[in-house]
Amino acid sequence: MRIISLAVLLLSAALTIGPGHAQPGKSGVEKLYVLNCGEGVAGDISRWSPGINEGKSMDFVDTCYLIKHAQGWFLWDTGISDAVAAMPNGLAPADPKAVFWRRPKTLAAQLDQLGVKPSDIKAMAVSHTHPDHIGNVEMFPDTMLYVQKAEYDWPGANNAPRFKPEHPVTKLEGDRDVFGDGGVTILSTPGHTPGHQSLLVKLPKTGAIVLTGDAVHFKSNWDNRGVPVNNFSKDETLASMQKISDTLTREKAQLWINHDKAQRDGLKMSPEFYD
Repeated sequence: MRIISLAVLLLSAALTIGPGHAQPGKSGVEKLYVLNCGEGVAGDISRWSPGINEGKSMDFVDTCYLIKHAQGWFLWDTGISDAVAAMPNGLAPADPKAVFWRRPKTLAAQLDQLGVKPSDIKAMAVSHTHPDHIGNVEMFPDTMLYVQKAEYDWPGANNAPRFKPEHPVTKLEGDRDVFGDGGVTILSTPGHTPGHQSLLVKLPKTGAIVLTGDAVHFKSNWDNRGVPVNNFSKDETLASMQKISDTLTREKAQLWINHDKAQRDGLKMSPEFYD
């Protein structure tokens, strides 16, 4: 009788494993898709690496990532607004040193190509709240959004909120293992903005990858530990770069830099995927 009771308890425990309660040590990540979320030209890249490359322009890209997990779809960053795709001349920046953006492909069209509806996205997170990362958040009005509390509470222009107050949100204060199995871990990496975050993804064949967000903007920026002049905190930026470096070593992970066109051009783009 005692053996039967034990078996029932074990079966019950197995059936109740859900989001945030997955079996430890076994990642449920199945695939990662790299999405084109914008292309542009930076007017003066010394904005991101002070004292280096003064007056030099550089091609930029804006990348989003769709992750298929056993517990559901997860979207990291949403890129420049899909509305920019309808602008024949692109979106010019207020600051000529910043990035002139275009949207060759919409996020909506790329999801449709994969047969994924916005309502299929179970959870999402943005690295931070600059327009080239949150442009399409409201394409997913019912999807749980993971964002650092410091970022969520950071006043926007004219003290406007950075997200619609009715959007479901989980406000983080540090790192978060999204599915409870180590497969998708949000890393708190403040500095670029008060609540900037990066993402550690563990794929079954490809291995571990750290998606930088804007903790770093391009490879030379990373190699030289260059801190953009407009960052919220230089000290926090440098500490976050070190945290990422330590994570790369510990997890034997690749570093994927969001805006680095040379690196992005070497990646497989959706509908191809990494597994």
